Amino acid sequence: MKEEFKPYIPADKITPELTPKSIIIGVLLSIVFGAANAYLGLKVGLTISASIPAAVISMAVIRIIMRRDSILESNMVQMVGSAGESLAAGAIFTLPALFIWNSEGVMDRPSMILISVIALLGGLLGIFFMVPLRNALIVKEHGVLPYPEGTACAEVLLAGEEGGSKAKAVFTGIGVGALVKFLIDGVRAVRIFNRDVIQTCP
Repeated sequence: MKEEFKPYIPADKITPELTPKSIIIGVLLSIVFGAANAYLGLKVGLTISASIPAAVISMAVIRIIMRRDSILESNMVQMVGSAGESLAAGAIFTLPALFIWNSEGVMDRPSMILISVIALLGGLLGIFFMVPLRNALIVKEHGVLPYPEGTACAEVLLAGEEGGSKAKAVFTGIGVGALVKFLIDGVRAVRIFNRDVIQTCP
């Protein structure tokens, strides 16, 4: 049975959403995540999703640091911030073909203007496809299609909106994750332990 789609914020409720603060913070996150994914993708051939980290950061900045009571602003920051990762992934997995063609003499070396135009048109194409598909894939299929990553982002934003124990759990998870990452890559405790175990094995 399909669940009836009910927006978390009613249509008749006026709350800040598309504000200069949300756009500026979102663009900054988009630049950071886009650059990180471009480097990672070109280096190892895969990218990571920025949606959930962007949701956590947007919730922390808008709700906790700026003390603004608007989940729609947090959602806007998350959406703009994660767009950089998607655009970077689309660019790094397609544009290198132009440089390969250039090395084979098929075409001239692509200019920055050409690369920018291709990336811009790719982003606009995604928007043009998503606008008509939103009603079909999100509204009409609400409760049918799971969208696990989108659901996780929504739960993070809701945890920040409700505060209390839910928000505490989010930041506890961030702290534990940061500690584990520091132990593995910072002091290399896990790698040293594994090397010692391997060296003592017969």
